[in-house]
Amino acid sequence: MSGPYGRRPRPEPPEPLPAPTVDAHTHLDACGCVTTDDVAAALDRAEAVGVTRVVTIADDLDAARWAVAAANSDSRVAAAVALHPTRTAAVSEADFAEIERLAADPRVVAVGETGLDFYWDHSPPAAQETWFRRHVDLAKRLGKPLMIHDRDAHADVLRVLREEGAPETVVFHCFSGDAAMARECVDAGYVLSFAGPVTFKNSHDLRAAAALVPEDRLLVETDAPFLTPHPHRGRSNEPYCLPWTVRGLAAVRGVSDERLADTAGRNAERVFRLGELPPVVPDLALGAEGRRSP
Repeated sequence: MSGPYGRRPRPEPPEPLPAPTVDAHTHLDACGCVTTDDVAAALDRAEAVGVTRVVTIADDLDAARWAVAAANSDSRVAAAVALHPTRTAAVSEADFAEIERLAADPRVVAVGETGLDFYWDHSPPAAQETWFRRHVDLAKRLGKPLMIHDRDAHADVLRVLREEGAPETVVFHCFSGDAAMARECVDAGYVLSFAGPVTFKNSHDLRAAAALVPEDRLLVETDAPFLTPHPHRGRSNEPYCLPWTVRGLAAVRGVSDERLADTAGRNAERVFRLGELPPVVPDLALGAEGRRSP
């Protein structure tokens, strides 16, 4: 199987999970999906191994338009929209007004991913923080979960959430902190989502964090096409690869694969209110226009 991410091949499918679950964070556009048929094929591959729903994430305006259309093309897909912190150097009020409009779509289940990223220097910290605060406000006004991107910025992300007053539901996508950070997030009532890095052999601090998260605050994700789990690290990721992360996380927490998959799936259904989603609106046609390049 071939994949778009750096033209790296995708792994062969894993053994199906013993219980259905949800990929809480993926980027179907960057996985190479362009058309309605592409989305359906990716979800068919995922469903064949027990990943029955996905939340596809936008990180710029073009991707946001695409994600909303994708979520309205297949009932197994929901969307989250925002401007990624690394894309905030030159955001206009008109850009954010369109994000607000798209975020109000009934098949958009979260505002995200937004937050702070001090690993890359694509956007000044001040601009990142300004627009992070605006996204916090938007999530609260819409009554939707806030999906956090936090890279090398733990203390500042938590500070902004305290200063602004966090929305009712906050999800730390691809949680990357240690046990102390996890405890602080848990104490604040936040939800922690774990991706492929929890399966990496050198991720000792991350596994310690994953072990202590209460069962009802836990999600699993691919962040596809990135962060492919062990034993396929470095290859192109896709939602059907989630079972490797589920099994790795189950081992860390000392529970069965079935329990972890079921718990994470039920949590995603609750956090994102997936059972309340309206029917798809297929007249929002998918096409190449607006698709983010992998």
